[in-house]
Amino acid sequence: MDPLLEVRNLKVQFNTLEGVVHAVNGVSFQLEKGKTMGIVGESGCGKSVTMLSVMRLIKEPPGRITEGEVLFQEQDLLKLAKSSMHDIRGAKIAMVFQDPMTSLNPVLTIGHQISEALVVHSGIGKEEAYKKTLDLLEMVGIPQANERYKDYPHQFSGGMRQRVMIAIGLSCKPDILIADEPTTALDVTIQAQIVELTKKLQAQFGMAVIWITHDLGVVAEIADRMIVMYAGYMVEEADVYQIYENPRHPYTLSLLKSLPRVDRKKHDRLANIQGSPPDCIQMPPGCPFRPRCGFGVERCAEENPGLMTVAEGHKMACWVDVTTGRTR
Repeated sequence: MDPLLEVRNLKVQFNTLEGVVHAVNGVSFQLEKGKTMGIVGESGCGKSVTMLSVMRLIKEPPGRITEGEVLFQEQDLLKLAKSSMHDIRGAKIAMVFQDPMTSLNPVLTIGHQISEALVVHSGIGKEEAYKKTLDLLEMVGIPQANERYKDYPHQFSGGMRQRVMIAIGLSCKPDILIADEPTTALDVTIQAQIVELTKKLQAQFGMAVIWITHDLGVVAEIADRMIVMYAGYMVEEADVYQIYENPRHPYTLSLLKSLPRVDRKKHDRLANIQGSPPDCIQMPPGCPFRPRCGFGVERCAEENPGLMTVAEGHKMACWVDVTTGRTR
């Protein structure tokens, strides 16, 4: 089966007063129809920039996609005219952003903002858009949709605003929904509700989902496959269960050890990752994780490993096998 979306060797840079920031460094992956891909990593690792580049939402300048292909329905999105990309963005590929309060227009009712997407991308009349908007509000769990249609974003709670954003994203029944840390600012109860809502709607519409987060617990709930990013690089990719049961990159291993667990013994302390992420303007030679890694060998300081296959469907970028401590 051909992938629904294929990203090949994507590289993105930003020109700043301090120098060139190498934000994304050769990211490649495939997304199949109806599946969920989780992208995880700490703040600044390039996960959001990767997907904003896929959507052609990087501001140029200062940003610039220097290399790569983004193949969707047999066309490279990076080569499309702006007008053609406008037809795909929202209708075929939709994105839900982290902070709905800054994504929603504060001076327009939420009903207007949802129905506008329907009118623009579906070409339907205002009356039909109004009816479909009420259906969408009810679908995402907003009660009294007829009354809430006329309300403004500030009249909704954080969780309800995120539901509105999901309704906008689903309005045209896209093939792919990109969720950029949609539960970060919400409490754990509302987080769980948003995750369950996304899973329910994904099954209903048959869409693929890309879920960007730094919360490994959320990824375990929703994703089929998982990408771990560090300093703009992909360092591991595998089936989500493979990564949790058998992490092969030192960074992934460190992330999992830092998670609180219900089966952790009383006196066990949470592990932390020493040091700080590298400066993406002046990247160190060799592996970018080397200064913080407990498995480093001499070769790590000289050469940055590319992704290599370590098991069926499992890739990682490291010169050392963390399960044995041996150099590859």
